Amino acid sequence: MPMAANMDPKKCPMPSQDPGVRRHNFNEVAEGYTYEMAVNEAKRCLNCPKKPCQSACPVAIDIPAFVARIAAEDIEGAYQVLAASSSLPAVCGRVCPQESQCEGKCVRGKMKDGEPVGIGRLERFAADWHRANASQAPVKPEPNGHKVAVIGAGPSGLTAAGDLAKMGYKVTVYEALHEPGGVLVYGIPEFRLPKAIVREEIDGLRALGVEICTNMVIGKVLTIDELLTEMDAEAVYIASGAGLPRFMNIPGESLKGVYSANEYLTRINLMKAYQEGSKTPIRKSRKVAVVGGGNVAMDAARSALRLGAEEVTIVYRRGMQELPARREEVEHAMEEGIIFRTLTNPVEVLGDANGEVCGMRCVEMELGEPDASGRRRPIVKPDSEFVLDVDTMIMAIGTSPNPLIRSTTPGLESNSHGCIVTDGPDGLTSREGVYAGGDAVTGAATVILAMGAGKQAAKAIDEYIRGKEQQ
Repeated sequence: MPMAANMDPKKCPMPSQDPGVRRHNFNEVAEGYTYEMAVNEAKRCLNCPKKPCQSACPVAIDIPAFVARIAAEDIEGAYQVLAASSSLPAVCGRVCPQESQCEGKCVRGKMKDGEPVGIGRLERFAADWHRANASQAPVKPEPNGHKVAVIGAGPSGLTAAGDLAKMGYKVTVYEALHEPGGVLVYGIPEFRLPKAIVREEIDGLRALGVEICTNMVIGKVLTIDELLTEMDAEAVYIASGAGLPRFMNIPGESLKGVYSANEYLTRINLMKAYQEGSKTPIRKSRKVAVVGGGNVAMDAARSALRLGAEEVTIVYRRGMQELPARREEVEHAMEEGIIFRTLTNPVEVLGDANGEVCGMRCVEMELGEPDASGRRRPIVKPDSEFVLDVDTMIMAIGTSPNPLIRSTTPGLESNSHGCIVTDGPDGLTSREGVYAGGDAVTGAATVILAMGAGKQAAKAIDEYIRGKEQQ
């Protein structure tokens, strides 16, 4: 095994805004590696011949190759390796759960006292360097004469669109909102993912010939059948995400001051409710409780703090070890003063005479035997009820796919959770020529898994259309 030039067991720390400063602004928290930091960190890579990091990447980036180019100070070369597999490298470098994917398999991290190579940080560095320094626009491929429609301009739809465009397809993306990006623009806050970066990544796809039509609610404006007939699409990829929020169905959830995290974050991120003069209202809160333990819960809690809340508490029914959020997001939330009240579950939202939230009745939990997810099942502790003083409650316990597409597409099979059923990883649905992937199939998951599904579907759609050509 080739030895790395830098044998430091620890990864280079990420420069970040001071917690006391950043909790009052929406500027990006992580400031990115300098050139010298990136080159030095890249030299920690052992260039393992079996590439375990690559096998753990849902879009199969050749990680040792791009890292080696950074180590050799060929940053544009590193970006080109990334771009060959990923349509959104500047996004992935910021929001992917690297610790459970590529970095989780890094041999460096398995050595005594070792930490994995900072693969995500290096991906971000290469993508940002390219944005700042590259002058050459992407080369638009020669058209192959075929058309594909993509529903949803989120990470899965954009990935499929980019891969198909590179093959020469005329791709039209239909987006329900007024701005493309999906969860990248309405869900993930500016302090984790600046929207200017999302827009630049999308501009790169437009340069490849991808057409994006916004304010197009498929199932209302057009149906899937009309895309296949009147709009002449030869295949459709459904990547409409999972935007239907879940609630606990406990008393008091209809009180003023109860939000779904989806609505709360959309008001902030897409509608810019935090900006002076914004026409989108957002509640001015004193004490906020966010129910849930995933990345969305962390985003909502940290956003509430930046909006001026005096106290923000994460309420989660399992323990700290079971929190599904990225470790970095949990650490950042703690640094900013977010309170974590684990092994706690709400049972009622309390209201005042005006119908406003004034408290949350909770019970303490303890962990029992593992459930179907492999995590220990939370059980209510007897006689453990108490009231938490809050005036705002944000539910961040997951989302489901919107029923509009499945209800307007005859013969499109879905399961009991409202997710579209597909035949294997290629995304083929029960309708010929109709594919689906990302959160519309799995329910709410990660950006990179949605991108991986888009990549596989693009390959399957290409094979389907070329197969029809040969018939």
